[in-house]
Amino acid sequence: MSAILSVDDLNDFISPGVACIKPIETLPTAAPAASDANSTLEVEVILDGQQPEAKSNAPPAEISLTDCLACSGCVTSAEAVLVSLQSHNEVLNMLDSAPALKLVGPDADGKYSVEGLENSAAKLYVASVSPQSRASLAAACGNGVTEQQVGRMIEQLFLGAQGLARGGKWGNKFTWVVDTNTARETTLVLGSDEVLGGSIAPSDKAATPVLTASCPGWVCYAEKTHPYVLPHLSRVKSPQALMGTLLKTSLSRILNIAPERIWHLAVMPCFDKKLEASREELTDAVWAGDGKPGRGVRDVDCVITSKEVLMLAASRGFDFFSLSVSVPPQSPRFPDHLIHDFLFRPGHRQQSREAGTSGGNMHFILRHLQAKNPGTQIETVPGRNADVIEYKLIGEAGEVVFKAARYYGFRNIQNLVRKLKPAKASRMPGGKPFGSAKKPAGKANGLDYGYVEVMACPGGCTNGGGQIKVDDPVVIDRKGLAGKPGPQEQKEWQKEVDEAYFSGDEPGSGAQDDDWDLVVDGISPSRIRNVLTHWSTLTGIQLERLVYTSYREVVSDVGKEKKMTDTERVVQLAGKIGGGW
Repeated sequence: MSAILSVDDLNDFISPGVACIKPIETLPTAAPAASDANSTLEVEVILDGQQPEAKSNAPPAEISLTDCLACSGCVTSAEAVLVSLQSHNEVLNMLDSAPALKLVGPDADGKYSVEGLENSAAKLYVASVSPQSRASLAAACGNGVTEQQVGRMIEQLFLGAQGLARGGKWGNKFTWVVDTNTARETTLVLGSDEVLGGSIAPSDKAATPVLTASCPGWVCYAEKTHPYVLPHLSRVKSPQALMGTLLKTSLSRILNIAPERIWHLAVMPCFDKKLEASREELTDAVWAGDGKPGRGVRDVDCVITSKEVLMLAASRGFDFFSLSVSVPPQSPRFPDHLIHDFLFRPGHRQQSREAGTSGGNMHFILRHLQAKNPGTQIETVPGRNADVIEYKLIGEAGEVVFKAARYYGFRNIQNLVRKLKPAKASRMPGGKPFGSAKKPAGKANGLDYGYVEVMACPGGCTNGGGQIKVDDPVVIDRKGLAGKPGPQEQKEWQKEVDEAYFSGDEPGSGAQDDDWDLVVDGISPSRIRNVLTHWSTLTGIQLERLVYTSYREVVSDVGKEKKMTDTERVVQLAGKIGGGW
């Protein structure tokens, strides 16, 4: 997205600019000539078109995801960004690169070991799957297939002999497949402590109102176009990032292997999650280094979307929908008892409809505060559209205890960030500040919220750009639709995905934390804090490094003049007056 944006051009799924103009520096194959000693090579890379005609013998230019994050020429779109480094092909290439590492144990002392370390290319494969992706695939399956049943199909894909191991060069498969719901519950407790001042709140608490930061499209947009909102972003990692840190840190310490020997795949509903995985704030440079962001081993090595799960199966020569919904072969136990019970809890937690389709950050904070204040009630105030809702926690005497809001979709986010924009000081002596502070006398600015849940996609994460859509050929074929589906069919399809997300539970299989003192929406904050303390002790890493992250302003250099040397200025001046050397 261009930083210069008009309201008329704005929609909820924003395409990137046609041309990527990030300078690419390449190393020459031979020593450069003296005349070229001070030159640099700049290549224009076309994201959605053909490469321009080459002007030199330079090798083809490539843009990595890290390069994309470092540039502020555009904000990537969940619908249009084409990335090659994280795809279903990358998953297959990794699986076929070398025999997988094998977990062995436990021995008589309860210790685990790893076989195959002599091969430097061998990896231990772990996958994490989001509930939104399972819901999208369940809707595509149809015939009453539940989200939990799709979870078993995904496990068959990654763990079973008839899945990815079929047809692979080495017959490799994943060692574990985990549900990101466990990480989601952890982020809910962390986010609540951050806002309400709990025992594990970060030392650099976000400014009020605290804004959700689990949506990478929203975070990327804020960093590149509205840096004044960065102090408001929640410091809590997203479920994807937290799960990656948990897996890489605990496995590397317990098994005494380097974190780069663990390959973590995440299945997500959003293409922008690929960009999140490439953030320098989410590498071992933070938790194993000096605590500062840097290029290191990523906590999440690859992200694929719900659509790409179908492509992954097709690339191995079979149909995902043909996979069995039966329980797959049992994986080995995770080499730590407490973390195993945390990751692989029996049963399946049903999502709360009141919490929404994006994890329920705001809803959990309201419920947590309500549990601490008996007699309070949650009041809902609809906004200007279905994606803007205000929530109030009302005390017994009618007073407002806490206010929160939900803003989904870029159209609504524009209004939110505009209200957060700081007032500009007047240049006139004695003049009053102007800008966001300018309002009719006695009228509040409308941002007296304690928390705002912000998501880039209208409707929330079940409507992510990587989800299967009603106009995708696989849905048209399976539903037998005639012609191209329109907006109404898309709405009906989205209702099916949401229903799969909310009603994925099976009778008698619900997971609850009833054995703990305070339980909020079936989640015990005490149990979560106990696991976090154990994790920090096990790895020997400070908890803040493990669970919190940071953000930074990305300053655009698009359209700005480059700094020139004295020689270059002389050449430019000579050219303008018709002279030369």
